[in-house]
Amino acid sequence: MSRTETTRKDVDSQTARARFASWAWKHQVGWMVAAAVIAALLFQFRQVEGDQTANAQTARSAPPAAAATDNSQLPRKEHPQHDVMALVNGADISRVDLINACVKRFGEDVLESLVNKRLILSHCEKRGITVSQQEIVDEVDRMAKRFKLGREQWFEMLEKERGISPEEYARDIVWPTLALRKLAAEQVQPTREELDKAYESQYGEMVGARLIAVNNENLARELHAQLVANPDSFPRTAIEHSIDVNSASVGGLIQPIRRHVGDPGIEREAFQMQPGQISPIIPVAGQFVILKCENRIPARQIARGEIEAQLVEKIKDEKLRGVANKLFTQLQGAATTVNVYNNPQLRETMPGVVATVNGDRITMNDLGKECLIRHGEEVLDIEISQLLLEQALKQANLQVTEADLQAEVSHAAVLAGVVDEQGNADLDKWFAAVTEEGGVDQKQYLRDSVWPSAALKKLTANNVQVTQEDLQKGFEANYGERIRCRAIVLSTMRRAQEVWDKARRNPTIQYFGDLAAEYSVEPTSKALRGEVPPLQRHGGQPQLEQAAFALQPGQLSGIVQVADKFVILLAEGRTERIDIDLAQVREILERDIYEKKLRIAMSEKFESIREQSRIDNYLAGTSQAPPARGTVRQDEAVRPTSTRR
Repeated sequence: MSRTETTRKDVDSQTARARFASWAWKHQVGWMVAAAVIAALLFQFRQVEGDQTANAQTARSAPPAAAATDNSQLPRKEHPQHDVMALVNGADISRVDLINACVKRFGEDVLESLVNKRLILSHCEKRGITVSQQEIVDEVDRMAKRFKLGREQWFEMLEKERGISPEEYARDIVWPTLALRKLAAEQVQPTREELDKAYESQYGEMVGARLIAVNNENLARELHAQLVANPDSFPRTAIEHSIDVNSASVGGLIQPIRRHVGDPGIEREAFQMQPGQISPIIPVAGQFVILKCENRIPARQIARGEIEAQLVEKIKDEKLRGVANKLFTQLQGAATTVNVYNNPQLRETMPGVVATVNGDRITMNDLGKECLIRHGEEVLDIEISQLLLEQALKQANLQVTEADLQAEVSHAAVLAGVVDEQGNADLDKWFAAVTEEGGVDQKQYLRDSVWPSAALKKLTANNVQVTQEDLQKGFEANYGERIRCRAIVLSTMRRAQEVWDKARRNPTIQYFGDLAAEYSVEPTSKALRGEVPPLQRHGGQPQLEQAAFALQPGQLSGIVQVADKFVILLAEGRTERIDIDLAQVREILERDIYEKKLRIAMSEKFESIREQSRIDNYLAGTSQAPPARGTVRQDEAVRPTSTRR
């Protein structure tokens, strides 16, 4: 089994693995970047046209922000009121245990948001500012309309792509945004100059261009001379030299350049160019940029009156971010806040209190309820999975020791290349990287990521073996010959047949590249005229590999279906096998293949454990039972038929 084959299988097992390997990382989207106000303005949804944004924040709403119970307004999700949140093979997870687990993981972040919410609410009350339920509904509809969606479609998109329920959206995003807008109303009104620039940026002329960025001035001069002499070489030069990975991968192509939105130097040079021209070298933030003008895109003829209101709202949203930062700093400076939660001495003198804001107390009960509302389902899934693994270990008469945890952490650090001069795991550096990048503390990382991985390794490691066949396939994939070819990717069989017939009539590289540039639905192959990395054996796409290795240079393949796409190949040649013996790389291959196979086995084991269990999740409202012997359980979740109180 090859590196790429096992990687593909690993990808196919992500649904199972995601339930245990990435619990600690779910929804770590910076709920509390600095303060509730700032977070509200950093959560942005960008529209394709106009960079329209929606602002998110974490302060829990006061009663004005409560979602309506009327289904025609904003839906509200009700949580069960009984004390048992889930039953796992007869073992229960109580409300108290779940709240404690939520507070352990998210207590500090949620507390900060509660404090900040109190600050905003207090300031609104002092100024007589309120946000009505109807204003919240109208704002939801306005945002949905900006994305050309209905209200229900907007809610569905938020929950699917951002993990935000309609109730959370109304309470934690819409209400704070409206409150801030009212507080800063006088400071966010756009000027005529700002409106003119916004109109020109959004609807004015644009420049289609390619870009090369390098960090060496001498190299920039050398490349510039070559490009001026041969502008058509720009795509290949970008691929080979540009350090801007996103544009380099597509031959330097970038989004059309608009006025007033990016680097002034780049905009100035771009709008002086005509199609085919190469720009001078442009210094930008320590780098050296070269542009090629592909085309000039005319301004859209849209009357100002038709879009004036949209421009005003867009500018208000943009200005609100800066104003809110300043406003919130003022609120913090004027308020008296005490964090009891992180102060052991204060906790003793103020039992049950986690913070005070201008003398107003926030209790542990308040914090627990809020943590449960925001993170209950997420944490419950973690707790269910932990309990499933504990039960599986007990049944197998196994246990995870401190030595196992230490070994797992060291193994992860070595795999990531975080080692000291002797090649041993640098645990201090690894923990620092994990906690900083993941936004979790060391205890949470050990509990939610390391322990489940170590537990599954205990349950599966003895059953994983690397066979001679695995080694042979891995060797062929990594060191064997490959097929150099071009590819056209189509979305329908009908279009694939049309393009294949065109290619068959003129099977030349030049014409095939023309077809790829015109018809391929895969952006990279389209931009590179069908050029793709050489295809290897055992790379996880057997149909495509079989078709490719059956071709001789210059031959056209049939139409190959890969998942929901249809691929046409034109062979250009073969790479030579790397001159190395299997014995020389056996240890490397064996270690790599074992690691991949172990991960797959761990994923499959966890999926099997979960599938064979009885799980009643009362918080999510789902239930599953193990399949009857000799049958296969359906994956659809059903409502529990009973609840335990």
